Amino acid sequence: MMGRHWIGIGIAATLVGCGGATAPADILDSATGGIVPIDPGTGTGTDTNGDTEDSNISDSQGAECFADDECADGEICNAQGSCVEGCNDDTPCADGLVCCDEACVDILSSAENCGSCGEACEGEMSCVEAQCGLGECPDGANDCNGDASDGCETQGDCTCTPAETQNCYSADPATQDVGACVGGVQTCNDAGTAWGPCEGEVVPVSELCGNMADDNCDGAVDEDIDADGDGFTTCGGDCCDTAGPNCSTPELVNAGAFEVDGNMVDDDCDGMIDNPLPECDAALASDSADTLDYARALDLCQFTEEAPANPEDAVWGVIEAELLLADDTGVPDPNSRSLRDGFGDNVTAQFGDRLVVLSTGHAADNAGDTNPGFQAYQTGINLGETSAVPADWFAANGNNLPNAPGCPDPNNTTAFNPVNLHLRVRAPTNANSFSVQMYFYSAEYPEYVCTAFNDFFITLVDSTDPENPADQNIAIYDDGAGSTWPVGINLVSAADGLFTACENGGIAQCGSGGNYNGCVDPGALDGTGFDITATACGHTGRAGGGTGWLTLSGNVEPGEIFDVRFVIWDTSDGVWDSTVLLDNWVWSVDASEPGVTPS
Repeated sequence: MMGRHWIGIGIAATLVGCGGATAPADILDSATGGIVPIDPGTGTGTDTNGDTEDSNISDSQGAECFADDECADGEICNAQGSCVEGCNDDTPCADGLVCCDEACVDILSSAENCGSCGEACEGEMSCVEAQCGLGECPDGANDCNGDASDGCETQGDCTCTPAETQNCYSADPATQDVGACVGGVQTCNDAGTAWGPCEGEVVPVSELCGNMADDNCDGAVDEDIDADGDGFTTCGGDCCDTAGPNCSTPELVNAGAFEVDGNMVDDDCDGMIDNPLPECDAALASDSADTLDYARALDLCQFTEEAPANPEDAVWGVIEAELLLADDTGVPDPNSRSLRDGFGDNVTAQFGDRLVVLSTGHAADNAGDTNPGFQAYQTGINLGETSAVPADWFAANGNNLPNAPGCPDPNNTTAFNPVNLHLRVRAPTNANSFSVQMYFYSAEYPEYVCTAFNDFFITLVDSTDPENPADQNIAIYDDGAGSTWPVGINLVSAADGLFTACENGGIAQCGSGGNYNGCVDPGALDGTGFDITATACGHTGRAGGGTGWLTLSGNVEPGEIFDVRFVIWDTSDGVWDSTVLLDNWVWSVDASEPGVTPS
């Protein structure tokens, strides 16, 4: 095309021909610098093959423009001078769409622009109602909170609508709006899956005395009742007379109960939860004549009356303590009992500062004890007191002294050098059993095993509980075959392993002979006085042995008054002495299997 020239520089130009007439000019491609020919008929053109040097033309491109207002509605003038579909600040989107990068989008459903431009949903999440989420819930499930971003809250029906409220009352409906008791309000949780706590409600509590209020919401003010039948009224110290959030078993909670460790209940209604009684056996004199000190050394630290003037004073505790002979008459030799912080070099109190020592000789070890001082257990010392054995126990055993199988009967039924710690106790209203730790020693090990010289230790529980043995003795060993035998030296022949603080080897040198291999800790005898080397019936070696710590258990009826007797005596003679240690009385809400087991 000769004689053609450009006027001006820009996106488009006008070709000036002869006579001043104009003709449609080609379009300058700003991206390539090439020329896109213009269709003379339409004034538009498109370089469809990308070659700006030819005149390949298409009619699909938008009209030539210099500004957006030259384009139709819904179009903008792009950088190439063409009207195309799009949007900007001057050309907003219609029908609620939003302009994002010059394109109209629905931000309610666009995964690339969810809720606002440029907010893309991650992974396979979709945009639902301008929120990125997991899409629609499957059949049976529900998006209870209407928030698609956290998925479906339940596989079933929604419990409630988030933030919805309703009236509530967790106690007996009959008590609502009676006295101080009123309902509250609970709010649906954020997920719509459950109702929250009932806030603002006031439910019944045990009736308080003298406050002129209907605390338990039964329509009466300051009534003194015993709703749970535990023997304690509200005004008599029962802090839980009806079941509530902090007390599900009111019959076990009152001023007569013992504090159960770790149950988060004020069992004894003293205003404190899970608080044990303080220790009460510090600095007790070894030769104390106060018989209640022997209960204290056993860690029985609460005392009470048999028949108090006020029912609310009928709490658990020791009513009386006595030191007697085996048949509950007379007074034992003062040397036969003591309170110590341990026994020998290696045995210490199991709880608190003191333990009880009862002996058929002197209640002292060979490691420096005084008041009383040590007296060798073999051959021992005859203190001179005698009595009958406990009559009820003797009668219950057919007027015989129970003995290990195969061992000879004692020479007589006299209790030589006996000592008997007799306690009268009211059981806690929530107790079904108790336990005490015991340790039995005898100088008759090993040479007098299974002979007539079988020193006894028994513990008689005079209770109405039918689960205790018929003869009341809980210091028994069960052989596993239906037979039980009282603690004594002859048990070595029947219970392999009951004696553990001793030396293995020959036994019964003064009887029928034999061997014993149940000893595991001869060092436990060091310093006790049962570790002295002696000779008898051909045996030369340690003259003594012990059981190690055993747990002694028995049953009681809740709240009953019962007696317990710890009795030890020499059998068939008054020498070759035996000793028992007692400590750590513990109550339990559970019944026990009466007898002794290793601690």
